[in-house]
Amino acid sequence: MKKNKSIIFLGSKDIGFDCLSYLIQKASALNLEIKGVLTKVNALSSSAKNIPALCAENQIPVLENLEALWKEEAVDFLYSVQYHKILKQKHIDKARVVAVNLHMAPLPDYRGCNQFSFAIIDEAEEFGTTIHQMSTKIDGGAILFEDRFSISKEIWVKELHAKTVNASLELFKTSLAHLVQGNYSPVEQASYYNSRSSSFHFRKDIEAAKCLSLDWSKRRLERHIRACYFPPFEPPYFNLGGKRVYVQVEDSKEK
Repeated sequence: MKKNKSIIFLGSKDIGFDCLSYLIQKASALNLEIKGVLTKVNALSSSAKNIPALCAENQIPVLENLEALWKEEAVDFLYSVQYHKILKQKHIDKARVVAVNLHMAPLPDYRGCNQFSFAIIDEAEEFGTTIHQMSTKIDGGAILFEDRFSISKEIWVKELHAKTVNASLELFKTSLAHLVQGNYSPVEQASYYNSRSSSFHFRKDIEAAKCLSLDWSKRRLERHIRACYFPPFEPPYFNLGGKRVYVQVEDSKEK
């Protein structure tokens, strides 16, 4: 009998739940044993998509934190989908074969946070999703699998997010067996520097993008509003007389 390979899954939000659900569904056919899960209960996930409850239903241990991962025996794979903490090398080294991350943006085009918003601000004509090797450099590891798609010049951030979530789940599904079987060829991101754009955004960068100015052109204002209006997050605003005057969108798909 073929010996099972092992995996620890790190994930949160609805996309993490959906990827873990598929992993559970396919584990037996792939001779894959899920040794544990690291997660974070997120208020923005739907109440029906509870990762700890899913783990309990399938007798999968939920690890308390990254230090618990450090104390675990090595596994073949670590797989991160929207996990909220940065792994150190000692954590990455727990994967005997490979540690990977599903980053919901094209690479090296959009590393870091709020990639959907900055793609709209940049008037990007395409977006995408990427599965890459994890490293201590945030979103900097070699690309293993990716999917890219064109986007409308008038797209709103909520629409782009939903489109990317769907593409990310599909990429997770279509690449999982290839990952487990080793059917991939890593491509270093540096090899794309001459043919693709490259950027990195910190979580705090979105605050500057939300601060609108009456001096901006109509096109620039409209672009920043489409990029930053994403309830329930704080909306874009004008700073008038020391007070924030928030934008409210009506009669729109973003309402």
